[in-house]
Amino acid sequence: MLNGIPKILPAELLRLMMDMGHGDELVIGDGNFPAASMGVPVVHLDGHGVPEVLKAVLQLFPLDAYVERPVALMEVIPGDPIVPTIWEEYREILRNAGCDTEPEKVERFAFYERARHAFCVAATSEPAQYANVILKKGIVK
Repeated sequence: MLNGIPKILPAELLRLMMDMGHGDELVIGDGNFPAASMGVPVVHLDGHGVPEVLKAVLQLFPLDAYVERPVALMEVIPGDPIVPTIWEEYREILRNAGCDTEPEKVERFAFYERARHAFCVAATSEPAQYANVILKKGIVK
């Protein structure tokens, strides 16, 4: 064990986060996200939701300050009546981490395509729909 590392983050995810370079992307997937079919390394955080994983990751993970929007969310499919209230929780977590930029909204299949090029996926048990997040890594200072 080490001091200062959130206990929710398994060693495998920490290693992958350390291996990531500037501009690489990390997907935090909800319980419905097809993580295994993305073709990138998957770390399972079973029993945990996206907000708690997002909060823990952002304690160690700098967001890219050289892009307009270093955070992306899966856009609601047109006609779907779901309103992802979890996004408000994300905005608060992001603000607390120093990111005041509104997350980018990415169409569902474009989100999946982008996830196929991500460095890795942290697969959670989050039950909320449209709870997937992509984080673009910044520079460690």
